[in-house]
Amino acid sequence: MEAAAAVSPVRFKSNYAVSRKIEPFYTGGRVQITRDGKFMLCPCGTRLNVIDVETGAQRSLQQDDEEEITSFALSPNDEILVTGSRALLLKQWKWRENECVRTWRAVHMAPVASMAFDSTSTLLATGGCDSTIKIWDMIKQYCTHNLKGSSGVVHLVEFHPDISRLQLFSSSIDYKIRIWDLKSSKCVAALDGHFSAVTSLAFSDGNTLVSSGRDKICMVWDLKTRESKRTIPIYESVEAAILLPEKGDFSQLGVKKQGLHLVTAGSKGVLKVWEVATAACVFTQPMPFESKEEASERSLTQCMFVPARNEIITVSVEHNIVLYDAQTLQLRKQLAGYNDEVLDVKFVGPGDSHIVVATNSPQLKVFELATSHCQILYGHTETILALDVFRKGLMFVSCAKDKSLRVWRMNKDGRVTCVAQGLGHAHGVGAVSCSRLKENFIVTSSQDCTIKIWNIPESLTSKAKAALISSPETLHAKVTERGHNKDINSVAVSPNDKLIASGSQDRLAKLWSCSDCSLLGVFTGHKRGIWCVQFSPVDQVLATSSADGTLKLWGLRDFSCLKTFEGHDASVLKIIFVSRGAQLLSSGSDGLLKLWTIKTNECVKTLDGHEDKIWGLHSNKQDDMVVTASSDSCITLWKDVTEIEEKEAQAKQEEQIMKEQELSNLLHEKRYLKALGLAISLDRPHTVLMVVKAILKETDGRKHLEENIVRLRKDQKEAVLSFLVTWNTNSRNCHEAQAVIETLLKHEAPDELLQYSGIKPAVESLLPYTERHFQRLSRLLQASMFIDFMWQNMRLADAAPQEEVML
Repeated sequence: MEAAAAVSPVRFKSNYAVSRKIEPFYTGGRVQITRDGKFMLCPCGTRLNVIDVETGAQRSLQQDDEEEITSFALSPNDEILVTGSRALLLKQWKWRENECVRTWRAVHMAPVASMAFDSTSTLLATGGCDSTIKIWDMIKQYCTHNLKGSSGVVHLVEFHPDISRLQLFSSSIDYKIRIWDLKSSKCVAALDGHFSAVTSLAFSDGNTLVSSGRDKICMVWDLKTRESKRTIPIYESVEAAILLPEKGDFSQLGVKKQGLHLVTAGSKGVLKVWEVATAACVFTQPMPFESKEEASERSLTQCMFVPARNEIITVSVEHNIVLYDAQTLQLRKQLAGYNDEVLDVKFVGPGDSHIVVATNSPQLKVFELATSHCQILYGHTETILALDVFRKGLMFVSCAKDKSLRVWRMNKDGRVTCVAQGLGHAHGVGAVSCSRLKENFIVTSSQDCTIKIWNIPESLTSKAKAALISSPETLHAKVTERGHNKDINSVAVSPNDKLIASGSQDRLAKLWSCSDCSLLGVFTGHKRGIWCVQFSPVDQVLATSSADGTLKLWGLRDFSCLKTFEGHDASVLKIIFVSRGAQLLSSGSDGLLKLWTIKTNECVKTLDGHEDKIWGLHSNKQDDMVVTASSDSCITLWKDVTEIEEKEAQAKQEEQIMKEQELSNLLHEKRYLKALGLAISLDRPHTVLMVVKAILKETDGRKHLEENIVRLRKDQKEAVLSFLVTWNTNSRNCHEAQAVIETLLKHEAPDELLQYSGIKPAVESLLPYTERHFQRLSRLLQASMFIDFMWQNMRLADAAPQEEVML
């Protein structure tokens, strides 16, 4: 270590900047995708987020009224976006420019629940919670129809794809599908067959309609006779049904014959393909999770076919958006719309290309940072509480409230599988730490106040053998030790794998031997429970953080407190060493991140990036990125910008020196206009004053000054105005200030002067001092007049005796 340190000195960090945020972008409702398949529109409370499907980058359309969006629709030509909010307003957007172009009252008595455009993008139908449907002409901007007769909330509206028919289909709480003739504004038919809410409508040719419902059936309707042709039992509550295109090879989905085929998405959480003619299920997607859990948690809420991407997109109750290959239903990409409270986060993968996130759920999420693709790992049955990663970054461990721990391995293509699980704790497992030198053991601690050491069999660590594992191996605890009298919040393994540290709610940190878990010593000094313990990567030092708002460093030899860092106003939840053990990063329950230099005991920087408790904090192997995760559902990636800022400061300094040199050259050459401009750009009031004085010293100085001031730009004149306010406060410089004021008043119209920024406070400051200067001049004039009078009298008195002599 010392040799390495001698080669390259430690670079102390001074600042981090947010390089990326993974925020909730979808909190429920209908999702829409553009026709080219590049962007996805997702409602998120008061915002509508536009997501780049490839990169996961997001931007928001923010409403002024801060009211929740209840419904929205994007026209088939991708040009017009309309949103409806709880404020009973409809807004039309140029969504690519983030610009709202029109706002009008929805004329509904209650919020708009559903919206749909016709195939020509000229008509918009809005279904309200007030049982009415309104149709709007988007070109001429007026309401063309007000359709009454539905019962309850109109949650589904859809135009017939053949616009020449001028038909609108709707469904409300009475489970009927109403057909409205827009020529007569009347309901011409009500298709009655469903016994629960109708969730989607799909048109095959001009005369066939397929409807899906929560009554676990799909119905095929003949629109000529307006009768039901067939009922397909689906055996699950159906949220969406889409028709597969007749062209295209769907043989891998069990499509063997010509004819209509349906894809259904519903409460079981998997896609199914149905042959309409025989009402037979020809393909069921394999389940990515164990079916022991409640179906409602896995339920799919939406399903769309996107021809431009040749993909089928599903949306789940848990706000996950999944893109499948349309021909095979193989998963291509998954985006997580909402993370809930984030409890822990770690960098994983080769080159720290991914992050693994424990949210307030039994599933782990693994995000690929480059594409935002999210894998969801099933296995735990209750909330995951903590994570840790082995040194190489390919294996990591999770522990949960279900009293278990699980070991996961990432393969070369980034896919993660569970390779082992350990059971044995009597309560939820709240903290975990991996061995540092080799991948050979794990330490866990629990609310049952025990510490357990688990050995990892060699079969898991060697890649060749690990590839052959089909089901997770069962791990058994090698050692169990009752460590504390209260919950153990944190455990850590030393860099040499010989020591274990634990921190507990009982305000104590303890040091244990790794081989037999025997107690080596106790660290006492914190006034409240300890949240985190960490070993220094280079020194024989342990860092602890506590609910008393302090961080402490302890010597491992004598268990004494070496340093205390005070600065947090709330509990310090996590700490990590950075800069090769020379600095500390700490995160608090107030959402603040603090960077400390150990040698000087000072807080170098406080970073505010979260609204709530920061539970997760981890640095990458390169030590130039940090990831934080918080209860506010946000995951923030921070980049070390110390070097960039130092270079910028240096470049600025060099530029300043160059400009100063140039300024002195210009003054020497008497090129006053350029000198004036340069001094203003350097923001140097005194230098500008020197230039003005130099101009006034010249012959015809007043005239030259006038010429130079007039030729300045408006922003430069504004700067000079702010400077001369300061000059005018000093009697030595008031003449120069007054000369410039005179020029400005002479050459600028009053209306133009009023447009100057800061003109009001400038005039308010100039008036009292100018009055004082004039009073001084008046006194001076009076005094000079008196002297003149005295002088005249003295001369007269002298002259009188001389005249007498002459006489």
